[in-house]
This record gives sequence, C-alpha cells and structure tokens, in this order.
Amino acid sequence: MNSDATGPARALALLSDPRLRDEVRRIAAAADRPLDEGVPPPGRHAWTTAAAVILDTPAALACANADHPRRAGILLVTAGEPGLLDWQAATAAGAEQVLALPTAADALIAAFAACDQRGRGDGAVVAVAGACGRSGASTLASAVALTAAGHFRERTLLVDAAPFGGGLDLLLGMENTPGLRWPDLVIEDGRVAAAALHEALPASGGVSLLSCGRGARAMELAPAAVRAVVEAGRSAGDLVVCDLSGERGPHADRILDAADAVILVVPARFRAVAAAESVAAHTVARNPNVHLIVRGPAPGGLRGDEVARVLGLPLLASVPPQPRLSERLEHTGLTVRRRGPLRLAAEAVLTALSSADEPRTRVSAAAVRR
Repeated sequence: MNSDATGPARALALLSDPRLRDEVRRIAAAADRPLDEGVPPPGRHAWTTAAAVILDTPAALACANADHPRRAGILLVTAGEPGLLDWQAATAAGAEQVLALPTAADALIAAFAACDQRGRGDGAVVAVAGACGRSGASTLASAVALTAAGHFRERTLLVDAAPFGGGLDLLLGMENTPGLRWPDLVIEDGRVAAAALHEALPASGGVSLLSCGRGARAMELAPAAVRAVVEAGRSAGDLVVCDLSGERGPHADRILDAADAVILVVPARFRAVAAAESVAAHTVARNPNVHLIVRGPAPGGLRGDEVARVLGLPLLASVPPQPRLSERLEHTGLTVRRRGPLRLAAEAVLTALSSADEPRTRVSAAAVRR
C-alpha cells in the first residue's frame, strides 16, 4: 500500500473532468488524505496497490477496457446526480459506490477513512521469476523463505506458482510431509483465512508450503485462488514468497501485480541474458519494482554489472555457484547454510524488501558480491 510510515493510506485519483479533480482535491485536503493523481488507465501495479481508486465516468470506462483486475475500494464520482451512463461505467469498473459531488463530500471522506480499515496488512510479498529454464528461481525462492523464517517475519508462506514444475515439496524434501497441496485447496468466494491455511499446509522450519501437484494431480492455477492466498498471507502479516520460475499467464500476472518486490534470476550465460530481455520487459510492465540476481557460473566471463546494464535493471546480487548444491537437492532437499552464495543471495533479497518497507514503494538496490 502506498503510504507514509505513520500517515494515512494514499488514494489514487484518475479524473479527466477538471471540476471533479478540483473537488476531490479539496475533499482530500479537508480529510488530510494524501492523494496520488494519474492518467487513466494507470499501470496495473498502481491500480492494485492504491488504498482506494477514485474515477470519473470516462476514467472508469478506460480502466474497464484495459481489463484491470477487480479490486476493493473503487469509487466513481460524478458532478451532480449520476445518469445511466455513469451507473453503467461504475458496473464495468467494479465500483463499490457512486458519489455525486459536492453533495456526497461526507461520504467520500468516510470512504477515505475506510481505506485505513481495509488495509493490506503489514505483510510483504516477493515474487521470484526465472529468465529461462534452470535459472535457479525455485532454489532462490525456497532459500529466501527458509532464511526469513523466524528472522524476517514470524511466519513465512512459500507459494509454488509453477503448476507443472514437479512441486516445491520435492525440492525441500517435504514430499512425504502431510498437508494440503494446490489440488486439495478449495477457496470459496475468493477468500481464505491465513490461520486456517497455515494449519492445513505442510510446514517445516517455520515455513508453510503450498506446493503444486505432480503427475495427474498437476493442474493450472486459478488467478482468483492465487490472489486469495497471497492477500491472505499479506493481510495476516506474513512474508509471502512466490516461486514463479518461468511461468507467464494470468495467475503469474496476479502475483506480479501484488508483489512488493520482484526478483529476476538470470544465469550468467549469453542466451539466458537474451531471453531475459523480453522477460524483463514484460515484468516491468506489470510491476516497476524489479531487481536482478545474476547466477554463476559464467562460462563466457559475463559479470553481473554487465548483465544489469543490458537489462536496465538494478543489480541486487551476483551469485557464484554453490559447491555440491545439486547433490544435496537430490539426496536431502534444500538447506541453507550459514555461509555461502545462496545464503548471501537470500539475505540480499530480504534486505532489499526491508528497505522497501520505509515506505514499501521502491526497493533500494544493494549489490552483494562474493
């Protein structure tokens, strides 16, 4: 949520009518409510992270045509009593209220106050994406969750968002741990309670894991279910780590829209960097808060700062190969040692995410090298 550390939550105003824009500014100032203004349709990240979105009729139609996801806290304002077109636009955009200004100024102030009650909790969401196959995104996402457990947040939720990747429970050596996987999860009305989720999922070392199925149980993930899980964890104050691997599509886009930080993992190989250019462009279009981890070995001598310049992304860490990691994954599942490249990379992600909490709008890059 775009907010000051101790101040009220910020609302997003998308108003093409100058009279309504001035009126909403006046009401926001009277309510001591910080207001961001934009041109419709906004980027998806701005749309999903604002505490509330205030639209007029042209803006509502533009946002509806842009196919932005439905969300709570959308308000449509009109200059005088709303007509049929206004109500139609409100329905198309998913507005909760239609407010005729200036008559309904008090109702708009009350809606501002409701933003603080609605909130997104004090949790955090980080998405880890791979530029190509075998990039190491799943390993890094799991390492971030294991490193964070008991240190960064009281509870950590690791979400497997690669439905045909074989299941993160295998990577973590938890394939025999009892608990629900994605195919077992039933989410009614697009909502799920975080406490019930933690209780139902397999857990180890402070990490609750929502893993995908294997074989005949592998299934596509519904975007609404993914969003419900992510927002439940955030609202409960959890750290939610999402392994996107190389996934693209509606469910992956929901995670990118919701994430406070996106980490793109790129192997230090020329073909991987070429693939990462298109992946980075897609990812930044969904979420501007994207950072780079470059993973060795580098057979052609590529350096992390060179990859960062090519992709136009801030470098978070350059990570050399971790000795015998593949053998450990095959025999015992992933563990994160106190020292080593994987631990340094995970700590770099958590440090960046902590920096973004003050307030959580942009991650400050911290290059970590070894």
